[in-house]
Amino acid sequence: MTDTTRTIDPAGSTGTTRVTTPWEGLVTSALLGTERRTPPAEILAPGKEAPVALLDAAALHTVRRRAGLLPARAAARPEPAPHDGRARLPDAAGRRLSQLLADRSVSSGGAGGRRGAAPDLTELLPQWLAAANEHGYRAPAAVLPALLDAARARTDLRPQALTFAGPRGLWLARLNPEWKFALRGASGGALLPDPRDGEAVRLLWEEGLFAERVALLTVVRAQDAEASRALLASTWSTERAEDRLMFLDSLRTGLSGADEPFLERALSDRSRNVRHTAAELLSALPGSALAGRMAARAATCVSMDRTGGGQVITVEAPHECDADMQRDGVVPAPPAGRGERSWWLGQLVEAAPLATWPARLGGRTPEEIVALPVLDDWADELHAAWCRAAVRQRDARWSTALLGTPAASPAAGPGTSSLAERAKLLATLPPAERASWVASFIAAHGLSEAFQLLGVCAVPWAEPLGRAVVDALDIARDAGSYPWSFSGVMGLAERCLDPAEASRLELLTATQDEPEDASPGAGGYWSEAFRRLVSTLRLRASMLAELNGRNGPGGLGQLAEPTGLTEPAAP
Repeated sequence: MTDTTRTIDPAGSTGTTRVTTPWEGLVTSALLGTERRTPPAEILAPGKEAPVALLDAAALHTVRRRAGLLPARAAARPEPAPHDGRARLPDAAGRRLSQLLADRSVSSGGAGGRRGAAPDLTELLPQWLAAANEHGYRAPAAVLPALLDAARARTDLRPQALTFAGPRGLWLARLNPEWKFALRGASGGALLPDPRDGEAVRLLWEEGLFAERVALLTVVRAQDAEASRALLASTWSTERAEDRLMFLDSLRTGLSGADEPFLERALSDRSRNVRHTAAELLSALPGSALAGRMAARAATCVSMDRTGGGQVITVEAPHECDADMQRDGVVPAPPAGRGERSWWLGQLVEAAPLATWPARLGGRTPEEIVALPVLDDWADELHAAWCRAAVRQRDARWSTALLGTPAASPAAGPGTSSLAERAKLLATLPPAERASWVASFIAAHGLSEAFQLLGVCAVPWAEPLGRAVVDALDIARDAGSYPWSFSGVMGLAERCLDPAEASRLELLTATQDEPEDASPGAGGYWSEAFRRLVSTLRLRASMLAELNGRNGPGGLGQLAEPTGLTEPAAP
């Protein structure tokens, strides 16, 4: 672009000679410096240094360029925000939400990374959002920008945050490119038609955003599974492979035998991932034809060794992976370091109904089966496949058998020594049994290996589990250990302990005399950690009370007492 301007004399008056000065030349001189790139000669006036002359010329050009702009045509006004008919958030809960979103953490963050005794507000936001959604509240309009910013920064917040934001949150997200994740990846606040309105459902399914279509399929399936399958089948052949995979995954909710014909057709899909997911879903239906085929194959590989008196399991792994096995979801190529035959065997056993084995192995119970010895070092492979099958089929009886007794060493357990796999098995148990098993595990083995297991327990923790965790922390304190070694468990306790336990834990906040062999200063650190735990539990109690429309102990006003800060008391 070439700009034309009047020259400037040293006194600043405008001359009458018109010259042409490229704006790009001024920019280049400014970026490189006047010593390296001399400004255009026409702006250099006697008595002025080059940098001053450059700035004068840039100022003049800027004013002239702005003055020459033509008014733009006004953009169309956005559509009004949609109505959100959910209940209004109580005032005290609204103030609490503003505090959490502002991240007004009262922790001083002192030397050495110490958190202090103040609750970590950022860790309480997910719990607050979950509770607010359970109550069916709508988000106040004023907090929607901060809520979307928080969800943009933290992916773990997005499902709950977008559900709470509702249709107005999605409306607002369409006006800011930084919030486009809300349109792409979540659907909690989408405005969806009534599932009984066939024409509106068809129109959104054919023209909606991907997130809206996923949400629509979920809503329709919850009300009418047959209609959801018909909707999916209507466009199945034209969908992208990655979209077919996501849509197919939505069938996990409410999976039943009625889904089998559709899933059987998906076994011939051109996408390997779609075929594999369809096979996985079918294997979770013990009565499906695929489960029967897998049971027949697996039964030829695992049997009782009659030569050993019928008290030992023998395994003969598959020698090939034929086309029929591959169509039923068996992946032929093993990962690096894994033998082909053991890889195929694991997939067959994992997909076979667990009801296959009592009949196949002498009418024994799951507990008796997993206790049997297995010839030729196949025990680990066989037990690992049974663990995956128990998780896939949500079979609590087999999960209990494979977990073994909590007091037994994980390495000596009948199923798997992997804590991650044990956590998956625990997730299939009823909440009370799960909490009881983990409490007994902690009592026997302490907290060092319990972190992953605690993560699958229902919140708030049942009283036996909460007591086991606190007792183990108290034992670690008496041993003189630093609390940093248990920071993960302490963080879980702050979020998961029953808030009613706060009063009982007061005794642990006192600073104890340190044993001679204790880590220096450990007693003070433990006291601080327990004070933070107690104040966090009280804050959680207040959050729940506020969401119920009342102020409880440790509300906005009382939070200041243990932290040394002042907050206005809730009216």
